[in-house]
Amino acid sequence: MSKSPRKSIVASFGLLSAELESEEATTSQPSPAPAPAQPARVGAGVIGAAHRAIGDIRAERDRLRAIVEAGGGWIEDLDPNLIDPSPYPDRLPDDNPHDFELFKRSIEEEGQKVPIQVRRHPSAGDRYQVIYGHRRWRAALELGRTVRAIEVQISDLDLVLAQGIENASRQDLTWIERALFAARMDDAGIKARHIYAALSIEDAELARMRSVYRAIPADVIASIGRAPKIGRPRWLELAKMISAAPDALQAVRAILSGTREGQETSDERFQLALNAIKPRSGPNGTTQIPIADSSGTRLGACVVLPKEVRILGEGARGVDFIKFVEGELPGLIERFSRQRDNRNS
Repeated sequence: MSKSPRKSIVASFGLLSAELESEEATTSQPSPAPAPAQPARVGAGVIGAAHRAIGDIRAERDRLRAIVEAGGGWIEDLDPNLIDPSPYPDRLPDDNPHDFELFKRSIEEEGQKVPIQVRRHPSAGDRYQVIYGHRRWRAALELGRTVRAIEVQISDLDLVLAQGIENASRQDLTWIERALFAARMDDAGIKARHIYAALSIEDAELARMRSVYRAIPADVIASIGRAPKIGRPRWLELAKMISAAPDALQAVRAILSGTREGQETSDERFQLALNAIKPRSGPNGTTQIPIADSSGTRLGACVVLPKEVRILGEGARGVDFIKFVEGELPGLIERFSRQRDNRNS
């Protein structure tokens, strides 16, 4: 297979894999009675080329799946201290550390049944990188025992695709974890067509993911966490609000810095972040806008009605802010008058 066609096949792999699976399932069933023949509308050469292209894509899919399911080497016992995580992590910490403790205990009592996959570290020949199986690797590391692993030779691109295939069979990755996976591939210079294949998405979905991870820094996303109940629309809403207000990101960071691990779930931390910058709508068209200073400290809120504006102070700094606004009113009135006169002149 030449280099150029292979790139096209890899780029199409994730998008067409599901359709190919469906086609294989259909062909495995007994064929119904043939329908009456229809007049041929497409040339035989076109049909043959299409079948060859689908066959090439299926072969590429099977090659990559073989990396995931069978590996390219033999099982060996490795020191987990010589293994580093994948350069493209796809998970955020669980809300409940107890879940991992149960998993680790099962490894301790029953042993590691499924080996992880690793490759040689590209810049440190005596070390390895996890392709997938991070939880099993971490459990072995904390238990102080070797980890069963299959070593394969794999490029960065195929590593990303292999992780994408393995992740496709898992139902517990949240939308923001998938978006972070895309962000890390973007940062590493992975081409968009390969990100599509790794995540089995189209360009519109990647555009939505980019609008989120380019507006919300990775440290803020990590502070919020997996947020399993928060889907794409609400992450898009948070990103839009952070992009719209210059001080919004500081307010979000400030509210998240006051949270403590174990006291709030990641879904609750997301809601705290959103509430810190979201205008609050009330009856009769009332809107309540949070007010925070440059450090993110909450000063109060501005309540806007159709013909009325109120400023509510919170704490001593909020009271001082109200006094400051009161003192600025004459200057604001003068600026308003000048602008109005300039527009009317």
